[in-house]
Amino acid sequence: MGTTCKLMYDWHTHTTYSHGTGGVADNVRAAARCGLRGVGIADHGPGHVLYGFRRSRFAEMRREIEELKAQNPELDICMGVEANIVDASGRLDLSPSEFALFDYVIAGYHYGAFGGKPLALGLLHAENMISDAAGFSSKRLMRKNTEMTERALHANDIKMLTHPGDKGPVDLFAVARACAETDTLFEINARHKSLTAEGLRTAARTEVKFAVSSDAHSPKRVGEVARAIELIREAGVDIARVVNIEVV
Repeated sequence: MGTTCKLMYDWHTHTTYSHGTGGVADNVRAAARCGLRGVGIADHGPGHVLYGFRRSRFAEMRREIEELKAQNPELDICMGVEANIVDASGRLDLSPSEFALFDYVIAGYHYGAFGGKPLALGLLHAENMISDAAGFSSKRLMRKNTEMTERALHANDIKMLTHPGDKGPVDLFAVARACAETDTLFEINARHKSLTAEGLRTAARTEVKFAVSSDAHSPKRVGEVARAIELIREAGVDIARVVNIEVV
C-alpha cells in the first residue's frame, strides 16, 4: 500500500445542528477545498439529551442542504444523521417513518442517549464509563454491548456503524460479521482512537466493507482522515475494501 490514497466522500461530519462548531455551509466549503466528491452532514440523533439534533429542525436542514446543492452542483451534498442505539433491543432514536427524511442513516452507541428504558440504558452507560476509566472490561459487559449492536444492525437500515467499540467494548469480529450480513459499512474513524490495528485485522477476517470518516466537529477537520489511513496501512487491510477511498 505504498500508493497515494484520496478520500472521495466524507459521510460523517457534524455542525451546529448538534455539537459541531460550524454550519452546514462551512462544512460544504471545506469539502470543496479538500477536493471531495461528496460530503454528508450527520448530526447526532434526537435521543441524545445533551446535543441531539432536534426534530423541529429536520426540515430546516433539508431546506438548507437543497439550497447548497443548487449552488454547488459539482458536490454531492447529503443529509444524514448519526442515530443513537437507545436500548438493548437495538432500537434507534428515530421512528421508522423518520428514516425517509434522510439520505442515509449512520448509527452508533453514545453516552447521553436514552430510549424507552432510560434506567436500564443509564446503568449500561455507567458500566461502560467505569470500564473505560478502569481500562478493563468483563466478558458479560462485552456480550451485552455486542448483542445490542448486532440487534441494531439487523433491525435497522444503517449505512455505516460508527466508531465500533469506542464507548463500550464489543466483540469486533461478531460486530463486523453482523455488518457484513446486513450490508453495513464498518467505520474506521479518524477522530476516535479505540480501534487498534489488531482490532481492525480482527474485523477484516469477515467479509465486511469499510469506510473512513473524519467525524469532523469543525469545518477544518472535514476530509481529515490521515490517521485512519495510517491505521489501515498498519493493519495490512486491502485498501480496495474501503469504499470511499480512491488509490491515485
